[in-house]
Amino acid sequence: MLTPTATVPDAEAPWTTDSWRSCPALQQPAYDDPQALGLALDALGKRPALVAAERVLQLKALLAQAQQGRRFVLQLGDCAERFEHNDLAHSTRQVALLQQMSQVLMHGLQLPIVQIGRLAGQYAKPRSSDMENRNGVSLPAYRGDIVNHHTFSPEARRADPQRMLQAHAHSALTLDHLHSVQAAGIDNLLQAEGWPVRWLDQAADAERFRPLLAEVHGTLRFMRTLAGSQPGEFLHREMYVSHEALLLEYEHALTRRHADGRWFNLATHLPWIGLRTAQPEGAHVEYLRGLANPLAVKVGIDSKPAQLLHLLARLNPSNEPGRLTLIHRLGASHIQDHLPPLIETVRSAGAQVLWLCDPMHGNTRTLPCGTKTRAFDDILAEVAEAFAVHGRHGSVLGGLHLEASGDAVTECLGGAVGLQAADLGRRYLSQVDPRLNRDQSLELALRVSLDAGAWRQRP
Repeated sequence: MLTPTATVPDAEAPWTTDSWRSCPALQQPAYDDPQALGLALDALGKRPALVAAERVLQLKALLAQAQQGRRFVLQLGDCAERFEHNDLAHSTRQVALLQQMSQVLMHGLQLPIVQIGRLAGQYAKPRSSDMENRNGVSLPAYRGDIVNHHTFSPEARRADPQRMLQAHAHSALTLDHLHSVQAAGIDNLLQAEGWPVRWLDQAADAERFRPLLAEVHGTLRFMRTLAGSQPGEFLHREMYVSHEALLLEYEHALTRRHADGRWFNLATHLPWIGLRTAQPEGAHVEYLRGLANPLAVKVGIDSKPAQLLHLLARLNPSNEPGRLTLIHRLGASHIQDHLPPLIETVRSAGAQVLWLCDPMHGNTRTLPCGTKTRAFDDILAEVAEAFAVHGRHGSVLGGLHLEASGDAVTECLGGAVGLQAADLGRRYLSQVDPRLNRDQSLELALRVSLDAGAWRQRP
């Protein structure tokens, strides 16, 4: 059993669904009407669960297999979902991207892929400052559609508790969309003509990719033939949803007790917390530790071994396989120095964790014009180093965590299509962080599939 030190709250101390309220809670909005907040939370507590506990436990079992190197996780979706973009067409494009990348990774890595969308609840975002200043005007920061609106006006930036009810409704609608896409047949999304491959004509090494794509498409055609009179059935794979469990009142209202006595967050299959809320003594860790869900925590260049040991002890004291995922977000220029100590800390504790690489957040840069972006080459370099560092240290990189869109957005630089800074304004739609577009995402999957073996062997 992992044991925390005396300076951190006891992992065996009594937990209740409200015990987090006695801990420091960071990144929470300031509501100006307590009565309206109470009414909204009462209504939210009566809303139906969004996911089933049985599916949550199913995912935990799959994550335990990924932890052992028997599966690979692809966690992918929007930086921050938007109410106004929640329609069947958008959901279908996101599912298509996830499916296409999964097919490529499965063929290249020779592993089953666990598909997890950043979907149906990714409506809250942490911010580095409570306030945003423009031209001498200071207003509350945009914290995601679950809290306020991105328009820069006093009314839009007011924290509105009714938005939590809207977030629940939109999450339920997204899940309905996913079910509709599955019912129509996932294989319809994987017809060769629907793949975003025009960028190959601009890739200097395109001929490396074409044989793998041909193999993927050939396998899909063969499986359709096997399906015979039941098209659409052969690719009926389970897909799970995840989001950052940032807004504690919302998560609390959707925490339900199962018949076996355990408590589940039934707003999502996999809740995670980010660097800004991963304090062992904080409210987010306290809330998560009592759940039966699998959990994830992001770690970065400022994550110290002592803090990581505390988190391991708090969130997985019984060292249960599949329970805890660590998502490292370090940056291409820092991963070689900062990932080995994290791996060694986990190894020295004898802790069972699943490692995912988030190559997005550590590589964010701001251009002179003020636009936030990321470079494809930096993202790819961090993924390559993640495989290499884990390989050198006898560890297993079990998956990728990506902010990506199935739309033709122009938010990240580079890739085979060669997006430049001047191109970003064409379709820069994110209100928070930049995402890979569908071409860049598929290119990344192809490069990982073809090169991961060599990366693992890199001295």
